[in-house]
Amino acid sequence: MFGRRAVLSVAFTAIVCAGVASAAGGRSSITSGDLRQWLTYIASDDLEGRAVYTEGFGLAAGYVQTHLQEWGVEPRGDGPSYRQTVKVEGVKSTNHSTLTVQVGKEVRIFKDGDGITFPKFVGSKRTFTTDRVEFAAYGLDAPGAHYSDLEGHDFRGAAVVYLGAAPPASIDASIGRRLLYGRPRWLTGQMQAVAAIGPTSSARPSTPRENDNRRQPRPDFTTSERLDRAEAPSLTASDQFLQFLFSRAPVKYDELKKKAETGAPLTGFRLDGVKLTFALDADYEVIRTQLTQNIVAVVEGSDPQLKSTYVALGAHYDHVGYAESELAEGKRASAPGRITPGAENDRIWNGADDDGSGTVALMGIARAFAQGPRPKRSILLVWHAGEERGLLGSLYYVDHPTVPLDKVVAQLNIDMIGRNRDDMKSESNTVYLVGSDRISTELHEVNRAANSAIDHPLSLDYSMNDPADPEQLYFRSDHYSYAAKGIPVIFFTTGLHPDYHANTDEVSKIEFPKMTRVAQMIYETAWRLGNLDHPPVRDFKGPRAGKGTHE
Repeated sequence: MFGRRAVLSVAFTAIVCAGVASAAGGRSSITSGDLRQWLTYIASDDLEGRAVYTEGFGLAAGYVQTHLQEWGVEPRGDGPSYRQTVKVEGVKSTNHSTLTVQVGKEVRIFKDGDGITFPKFVGSKRTFTTDRVEFAAYGLDAPGAHYSDLEGHDFRGAAVVYLGAAPPASIDASIGRRLLYGRPRWLTGQMQAVAAIGPTSSARPSTPRENDNRRQPRPDFTTSERLDRAEAPSLTASDQFLQFLFSRAPVKYDELKKKAETGAPLTGFRLDGVKLTFALDADYEVIRTQLTQNIVAVVEGSDPQLKSTYVALGAHYDHVGYAESELAEGKRASAPGRITPGAENDRIWNGADDDGSGTVALMGIARAFAQGPRPKRSILLVWHAGEERGLLGSLYYVDHPTVPLDKVVAQLNIDMIGRNRDDMKSESNTVYLVGSDRISTELHEVNRAANSAIDHPLSLDYSMNDPADPEQLYFRSDHYSYAAKGIPVIFFTTGLHPDYHANTDEVSKIEFPKMTRVAQMIYETAWRLGNLDHPPVRDFKGPRAGKGTHE
C-alpha cells in the first residue's frame, strides 16, 4: 500500500545519520516567538496588503532584506543587491501562425482565426512537423476519481487532440473547471506532447496572464516570461477543422462529438496517415513595462565541490492589497478579494497566512542556515514577487536565474502554512504536500524521512497532489515555475480556510506552534538534500501519492 516508508539507500542513510545533530541545532533556532514578531509586521495594516507595485510591498521587501543583512546572508540578486528586478511586460500580438494538415494525400492550410485559434503567445518563431497525432478522448488524468485517458500512454513528441467541454459522466461534476481547462498545460507540460488541440468550446475565457487593465492601448497579454522561448502550442479548433482531421479515422468526429456532449465513454486512438506542420509566427510589441522585485539570497555550502549546487527554497511575499473605497453593501467592486460578513469596515487584506506565513518561515530557515551549521550544498532563498498576479516573480526567475538553473537539485515552496484546513481542529497536525513524487520519488522519500526526524512529526497528507483535486494547487503557486523546467519540487501548505483571500486573514488566527513545526520540517528536508551526495533522481513517474494517501 502506498504511504508506507520505503527503505532508503545505505549511502543516503549514512549521510543522514552523520548530520542529525547539526540539523537539530538549526531546527531549534526556528521559534514561534520570532515568527510571530516578524509576521506581526509583515501582515500589519502599515503594509496595506502588500500588493505588488505598491509602497507596502516595498516595505515588506526592505524588512526581509534588513534581516538578511543582519544575519550575514549573501545577496544574490542583481549585482551586489538582494533585489532582482522583475520586468512585467504588457504585449500586443500580431499572429501569423498557420497549421498545415495533411490527411492521406489531401492538404489544407489553416490560418489563425480561420478554423483554428492559436494563443496570443506562441513563443519564438519556428516550424516543426509531426506525423504522430493522438486522440486522447477527454484528455483527463484523474486517478483519484479512478479515471484516466492518459495512463499507460507515451505522448512525447505527439500532437494530442481531446474533446469534451464537460467531464465524462463517470466522473463527479465536482471535478471542477480547473481540471478541464488545465488539459493543454498537462498534456504539453507533464506528458511532453509537442502540441495540444481541443474544441473551441473548451477555450478558457481568461487566464492569470491576461490583462485586466482597462487603459488604452490594452495589451493582448501580460507576462514576465521571455518572449523568445520555445512554447508548445495549445490550439482550439472548429468543427470544420476537426471533421477534416478525423476524416480518415476509424471513428468520425461527428460521432465522437455526440458522445462527448453526453459524457459517454470515449476511446483514444492514433490518427494514422495524418501529418501536422506548425508554423509559429507572431510579432510582439511591448507597450508597457512594469517593474517589481524578487529578493534573492544564498547561504554558501561547506563542500568544495557540492557548494556549486543548490537546494532552492521559496515563498511569495506579495498579497492582494486593500479596497480603494468603502465596503458598504452594494459597493464591493473595489475589493481585491472576498469580504467576510461583519468585517465590512476592514479595507485591508493583510495576508497573514497567504503568504505572510511562508515569508517569515523562509526568514527563519535563512537564519538557521546562515548562523548555524552549513550543509554541503548551497542554499538558494527566493522571496518571489507577484505570485498573486500569475507567478510573475518565479516565472521571471527561472528565465533569468542568478545561479545556474541546472545546478538546482530541488525547490521547496512554502505557501500558507499557518492555519488548519477549513479551521478544523482535526487538522491541527496536518500539512499538505503537492508535487513531491511527480518528478523525483527520491525527493518524496527524503521529505518523509525528514518529517520523522523532527521532535513531533506532522501528519503528511497528499490528497491535494491528486491530479483530480479540484483546487489544482500543483499549478497555482511558484513551485510550478521550477517544475516546468524539470526541477523536482515540493509545495508545502496547510490548506485553504474561510479567510483565504478574505479581509480577515489576520495574525490573530495563525497557529504559531504548528507553523513553527512545519518550518522546522522544511528546514530538515533542505538540510538532508543539502548533504545528499547526489541530486535526487529525476524519474518522472508522475503523481502516485494522491487522494486518500497520507502518513
